[in-house]
Amino acid sequence: MKFYIEITLTPKNDFIFSKLWSQLFTQIHLGLVENQNNLKQFTIGISFPEYKFKNNYGFLGNKCRLFCENRSILEQFSIEQKLIRLNEYVHYSEITSVPQKLLGYAIYRREQTKTNPERLARRYAKRHNLDFEVAFNSVIKPQKLDENNNQYSRNFRYSEMEPRLINFPFIQLFSLSGKKNFTLRISKTVASNFVPGEFNSYGLSSTSTVPEF
Repeated sequence: MKFYIEITLTPKNDFIFSKLWSQLFTQIHLGLVENQNNLKQFTIGISFPEYKFKNNYGFLGNKCRLFCENRSILEQFSIEQKLIRLNEYVHYSEITSVPQKLLGYAIYRREQTKTNPERLARRYAKRHNLDFEVAFNSVIKPQKLDENNNQYSRNFRYSEMEPRLINFPFIQLFSLSGKKNFTLRISKTVASNFVPGEFNSYGLSSTSTVPEF
Protein backbone atom coordinates (compact mmCIF):
# COMPACT_ATOMS: atom_id res chain seq x y z
CA MET A 1 0.00 0.00 0.00
CA LYS A 2 1.61 3.23 -1.17
CA PHE A 3 -0.98 5.96 -0.57
CA TYR A 4 -3.54 6.82 2.08
CA ILE A 5 -6.11 9.33 3.32
CA GLU A 6 -6.54 9.89 7.04
CA ILE A 7 -9.97 10.77 8.38
CA THR A 8 -10.43 12.20 11.89
CA LEU A 9 -13.79 12.36 13.63
CA THR A 10 -14.52 15.62 15.47
CA PRO A 11 -18.06 15.26 16.84
CA LYS A 12 -19.80 18.32 18.23
CA ASN A 13 -22.25 18.39 21.13
CA ASP A 14 -25.21 17.58 18.90
CA PHE A 15 -23.57 14.53 17.27
CA ILE A 16 -22.73 11.52 19.39
CA PHE A 17 -19.59 9.55 18.54
CA SER A 18 -21.29 6.26 17.61
CA LYS A 19 -23.75 8.00 15.28
CA LEU A 20 -20.92 9.83 13.54
CA TRP A 21 -19.04 6.55 12.97
CA SER A 22 -22.23 5.09 11.49
CA GLN A 23 -22.75 7.94 9.06
CA LEU A 24 -19.08 8.14 8.12
CA PHE A 25 -18.79 4.42 7.47
CA THR A 26 -21.98 4.41 5.44
CA GLN A 27 -20.43 6.96 3.09
CA ILE A 28 -17.14 5.05 2.95
CA HIS A 29 -19.02 1.84 2.12
CA LEU A 30 -20.98 3.52 -0.67
CA GLY A 31 -17.76 5.01 -2.04
CA LEU A 32 -16.02 1.64 -2.05
CA VAL A 33 -18.94 0.04 -3.88
CA GLU A 34 -18.82 2.79 -6.51
CA ASN A 35 -15.07 2.31 -6.97
CA GLN A 36 -14.90 -1.43 -7.61
CA ASN A 37 -12.58 -2.36 -10.44
CA ASN A 38 -13.66 -4.07 -13.66
CA LEU A 39 -13.50 -7.45 -11.92
CA LYS A 40 -15.82 -6.23 -9.12
CA GLN A 41 -12.90 -6.26 -6.70
CA PHE A 42 -12.32 -3.81 -3.86
CA THR A 43 -8.77 -2.46 -3.78
CA ILE A 44 -9.05 0.07 -0.94
CA GLY A 45 -8.29 -1.16 2.58
CA ILE A 46 -9.01 0.54 5.89
CA SER A 47 -7.20 0.78 9.21
CA PHE A 48 -7.95 2.22 12.64
CA PRO A 49 -4.67 3.62 14.04
CA GLU A 50 -6.13 4.11 17.54
CA TYR A 51 -7.78 0.67 17.70
CA LYS A 52 -7.71 -1.01 21.13
CA PHE A 53 -9.11 -4.31 22.35
CA LYS A 54 -8.21 -5.79 25.72
CA ASN A 55 -10.06 -7.64 28.47
CA ASN A 56 -13.29 -7.66 26.45
CA TYR A 57 -13.20 -3.89 25.98
CA GLY A 58 -12.93 -2.46 22.49
CA PHE A 59 -12.31 1.04 21.14
CA LEU A 60 -12.00 2.14 17.51
CA GLY A 61 -10.63 5.57 18.33
CA ASN A 62 -11.45 8.68 16.32
CA LYS A 63 -9.36 8.03 13.21
CA CYS A 64 -9.36 5.76 10.19
CA ARG A 65 -7.16 5.54 7.12
CA LEU A 66 -8.00 4.49 3.57
CA PHE A 67 -5.12 2.76 1.76
CA CYS A 68 -4.53 1.90 -1.87
CA GLU A 69 -1.64 0.94 -4.11
CA ASN A 70 -2.84 3.31 -6.81
CA ARG A 71 -3.11 7.04 -6.13
CA SER A 72 -5.61 7.53 -8.95
CA ILE A 73 -8.09 5.17 -7.28
CA LEU A 74 -8.09 7.30 -4.12
CA GLU A 75 -8.55 10.35 -6.32
CA GLN A 76 -11.55 8.68 -7.99
CA PHE A 77 -12.96 7.92 -4.55
CA SER A 78 -13.54 11.71 -4.21
CA ILE A 79 -13.40 11.93 -0.45
CA GLU A 80 -14.50 15.57 -0.50
CA GLN A 81 -17.77 14.64 -2.23
CA LYS A 82 -18.43 11.55 -0.12
CA LEU A 83 -18.09 13.48 3.14
CA ILE A 84 -19.59 16.81 2.09
CA ARG A 85 -22.53 16.42 4.50
CA LEU A 86 -20.15 15.60 7.35
CA ASN A 87 -17.66 18.41 6.78
CA GLU A 88 -18.54 19.98 10.12
CA TYR A 89 -17.79 16.75 11.97
CA VAL A 90 -14.81 15.16 10.21
CA HIS A 91 -11.43 16.24 8.91
CA TYR A 92 -9.65 14.42 6.12
CA SER A 93 -6.11 14.75 4.83
CA GLU A 94 -4.81 15.06 1.31
CA ILE A 95 -3.74 11.87 -0.44
CA THR A 96 -0.34 11.15 1.11
CA SER A 97 2.45 8.66 0.53
CA VAL A 98 2.76 5.96 3.17
CA PRO A 99 5.96 6.59 5.20
CA GLN A 100 8.86 4.24 4.61
CA LYS A 101 9.35 3.61 8.32
CA LEU A 102 6.46 1.51 9.59
CA LEU A 103 5.48 -0.07 12.89
CA GLY A 104 4.38 -3.13 10.96
CA TYR A 105 1.18 -4.35 9.35
CA ALA A 106 -2.26 -5.40 10.49
CA ILE A 107 -5.34 -7.24 9.29
CA TYR A 108 -8.68 -5.62 10.07
CA ARG A 109 -11.47 -8.11 9.52
CA ARG A 110 -15.18 -8.37 10.09
CA GLU A 111 -16.21 -10.63 12.95
CA GLN A 112 -19.66 -12.17 13.03
CA THR A 113 -21.49 -13.79 15.91
CA LYS A 114 -20.94 -17.44 15.08
CA THR A 115 -23.81 -18.66 17.25
CA ASN A 116 -26.39 -16.14 16.11
CA PRO A 117 -29.56 -18.30 16.15
CA GLU A 118 -31.24 -16.64 13.17
CA ARG A 119 -28.12 -16.92 11.00
CA LEU A 120 -27.69 -20.59 11.92
CA ALA A 121 -31.36 -21.25 11.20
CA ARG A 122 -31.07 -19.62 7.77
CA ARG A 123 -28.09 -21.84 6.95
CA TYR A 124 -29.98 -24.91 8.19
CA ALA A 125 -33.03 -23.95 6.13
CA LYS A 126 -30.90 -23.57 3.01
CA ARG A 127 -29.15 -26.92 3.52
CA HIS A 128 -32.42 -28.78 4.08
CA ASN A 129 -34.64 -26.80 1.68
CA LEU A 130 -36.93 -25.54 4.46
CA ASP A 131 -38.73 -22.31 5.16
CA PHE A 132 -36.91 -20.11 7.67
CA GLU A 133 -39.75 -20.22 10.23
CA VAL A 134 -39.82 -24.01 10.08
CA ALA A 135 -36.06 -24.28 10.54
CA PHE A 136 -36.03 -21.66 13.31
CA ASN A 137 -38.69 -23.40 15.40
CA SER A 138 -38.15 -27.08 14.61
CA VAL A 139 -36.52 -29.49 17.04
CA ILE A 140 -32.96 -30.20 15.87
CA LYS A 141 -31.36 -33.49 16.85
CA PRO A 142 -27.71 -33.38 17.95
CA GLN A 143 -25.61 -34.60 15.07
CA LYS A 144 -22.37 -32.61 15.15
CA LEU A 145 -19.86 -31.01 17.50
CA ASP A 146 -20.23 -27.45 18.70
CA GLU A 147 -17.46 -24.82 18.53
CA ASN A 148 -15.81 -26.25 21.67
CA ASN A 149 -15.79 -29.78 20.22
CA ASN A 150 -18.53 -30.87 22.59
CA GLN A 151 -21.46 -32.80 21.17
CA TYR A 152 -24.80 -31.14 21.72
CA SER A 153 -26.21 -32.85 24.81
CA ARG A 154 -29.87 -32.71 23.83
CA ASN A 155 -32.34 -31.81 21.11
CA PHE A 156 -32.72 -28.07 20.70
CA ARG A 157 -34.45 -25.33 18.75
CA TYR A 158 -32.63 -22.41 17.17
CA SER A 159 -35.40 -20.18 18.52
CA GLU A 160 -34.33 -21.14 22.08
CA MET A 161 -30.59 -20.54 21.64
CA GLU A 162 -28.86 -17.61 23.29
CA PRO A 163 -26.61 -15.69 20.86
CA ARG A 164 -22.92 -15.50 21.80
CA LEU A 165 -21.88 -11.88 21.87
CA ILE A 166 -18.49 -10.81 20.52
CA ASN A 167 -17.12 -7.76 22.31
CA PHE A 168 -14.97 -6.41 19.49
CA PRO A 169 -15.27 -2.72 18.64
CA PHE A 170 -18.24 -2.17 16.36
CA ILE A 171 -20.14 0.24 14.15
CA GLN A 172 -23.92 0.17 13.82
CA LEU A 173 -25.02 0.30 10.18
CA PHE A 174 -28.14 -0.01 8.06
CA SER A 175 -28.13 -2.46 5.17
CA LEU A 176 -29.67 -0.86 2.08
CA SER A 177 -29.99 -4.27 0.42
CA GLY A 178 -31.38 -6.10 3.44
CA LYS A 179 -33.35 -3.10 4.74
CA LYS A 180 -32.29 -3.72 8.33
CA ASN A 181 -29.83 -2.57 10.95
CA PHE A 182 -26.76 -4.66 11.67
CA THR A 183 -23.60 -4.51 13.74
CA LEU A 184 -20.23 -4.44 11.99
CA ARG A 185 -17.74 -5.86 14.52
CA ILE A 186 -14.08 -5.39 13.73
CA SER A 187 -11.05 -7.31 14.94
CA LYS A 188 -7.38 -6.54 14.47
CA THR A 189 -4.52 -9.00 13.96
CA VAL A 190 -0.92 -7.80 13.96
CA ALA A 191 1.16 -9.03 11.01
CA SER A 192 4.90 -8.83 10.42
CA ASN A 193 4.81 -8.77 6.62
CA PHE A 194 2.83 -7.12 3.88
CA VAL A 195 0.21 -9.44 2.38
CA PRO A 196 -1.44 -8.10 -0.80
CA GLY A 197 -4.97 -8.97 -1.73
CA GLU A 198 -8.54 -7.81 -1.93
CA PHE A 199 -10.85 -6.21 0.61
CA ASN A 200 -14.60 -6.28 1.08
CA SER A 201 -17.04 -3.42 0.58
CA TYR A 202 -16.15 -2.08 4.04
CA GLY A 203 -12.41 -2.05 3.39
CA LEU A 204 -11.87 -5.09 5.62
CA SER A 205 -10.19 -8.41 4.86
CA SER A 206 -9.46 -11.78 6.44
CA THR A 207 -5.98 -11.97 4.89
CA SER A 208 -4.86 -8.70 3.29
CA THR A 209 -2.76 -6.33 5.41
CA VAL A 210 -2.56 -2.58 5.71
CA PRO A 211 0.41 -0.53 7.04
CA GLU A 212 0.64 0.57 10.66
CA PHE A 213 2.46 3.79 11.60
